Amino acid sequence: MAAIRQQPMRPILIIDDDASVRALLAEQLGHDGEFAPREAASLGEAERMLLASPPAFDAILLDVGLPDGDGLAFCSRLRQIGVRVPILIVSGHATEADIVRGLDAGANDYIAKPFRLRELLARLRAQLRNHEHSDDATLQLGVFRFSASARSLTDAAGQRVRLTEKEAAILKFLYRAGSVAVPRETLLAAVWGYNTRVSTHTLETHVYRLRRKLGDVAGEMIATEGRGYRLNPAARPVAFAA
Repeated sequence: MAAIRQQPMRPILIIDDDASVRALLAEQLGHDGEFAPREAASLGEAERMLLASPPAFDAILLDVGLPDGDGLAFCSRLRQIGVRVPILIVSGHATEADIVRGLDAGANDYIAKPFRLRELLARLRAQLRNHEHSDDATLQLGVFRFSASARSLTDAAGQRVRLTEKEAAILKFLYRAGSVAVPRETLLAAVWGYNTRVSTHTLETHVYRLRRKLGDVAGEMIATEGRGYRLNPAARPVAFAA
């Protein structure tokens, strides 16, 4: 049986040219093991980190005034190229007009400096929760990154397994159910709708194929429990099936 581990820390990118602000945020974000902060002092450095493959961050904390450009223009450009993770502007420019421009540029939230750390962390967590329930989310399943919209699972080495539309929908529904087992009938209705021509055998066939793609980890990643299934996000996979 594969080992079970704690949920991986969530990588957060801090983009700010003030070294003291970056250090403060990095210390607080990394304090309890929930987040894995990384720092960038310029937009150029941040862009290289963001465009690395596979994508590495669950959220971005972004200053407006950077030495090599405007943070709001950078935010807008990230949205244009398809970056969908939460972006929180953290800036000393905090008039109503500044906030409107930030939100119009695609930011999810705008936090004024000087900020209260507990409030910033709470607002970051709120944005992450909202993002997890959107189709744009890339979710952590053990050491894998799951993208429902791209219908794929990617391991830490960048190896990718393609999923069918139904397989991705099954994983997404089980993820959102948390540790609760989902009855077959409930999962069938959620993924296929109330189609009387589709039976639980169809669901079982899709789960079987999904487990084949997951290889040795299937028994722990998707567990059969009673008359349903439960996803274990903390299951540590060994390798993808060929």
